[in-house]
Amino acid sequence: MNGRKAQIGFSQRIRLEWLEQTANLVLAGNDKSTINDALQKLLKDKISIGGKAIRGNREKVISILLKIWVTVPRELGKMRDEGLRLLQSLPPKDRMMLHWGMTMSVYPFWGAVAAHTGRLLRLQGTAAAAHVQRRVREQYGERETAARAARRVLRSFIDWGVLNETGDKGVYGQGEQYPVEDPRLIIWMVEASLRARMNGSAAIKDLLDSPSIFPFRLAHISAEHVASISPRLNILRHGLDDELVMLANGS
Repeated sequence: MNGRKAQIGFSQRIRLEWLEQTANLVLAGNDKSTINDALQKLLKDKISIGGKAIRGNREKVISILLKIWVTVPRELGKMRDEGLRLLQSLPPKDRMMLHWGMTMSVYPFWGAVAAHTGRLLRLQGTAAAAHVQRRVREQYGERETAARAARRVLRSFIDWGVLNETGDKGVYGQGEQYPVEDPRLIIWMVEASLRARMNGSAAIKDLLDSPSIFPFRLAHISAEHVASISPRLNILRHGLDDELVMLANGS
């Protein structure tokens, strides 16, 4: 099992505007040190106000932000670079998908919480935090650490507007959903979903309709289209209707 995919790592509530600012700093050509300083300034009055701890919550948040858009794992470098190019061509309201995909790829724990949440929303129309946390603990085997991290991810979903609080405490409903028609974005998100999984291949229909991307409705796209656009993805056929997408060697 890939060590990164088996780890939790994501331990803080992350606001969408912080990721947007991080990506914009990268696009402006800043180096890691400059971006770190800018994020320290941005978050100074928002997290750990007055705190001096070496690894306080502010530093943990900045570490997560940097890892998603700046110091990404080596195997995600090309996908990150393409994500940044796509960001430049999109209005701010359409950029959430790219932040979601990068977060899920760098921190598969985010995708795991999203998958459990998305399944519950499909089954019963709501997702209870307690049910999501129980499934996450079963998957990761770290009872309190996993439950606490899952709470932070769920709060992030609410901040991002993709979950809504209901009248029942700890029970959430579906928030905004975003239709996605652009083949470039769809194929990029297919790759993000694949990289967040424990194995390196999945059926194209499962990737397009994955509960881990419950805020987005991806238009149907053929496996041939995927393979023709992305050099990092290959297609393997099983029978007439079963087409698997897998990461290309060296990608």
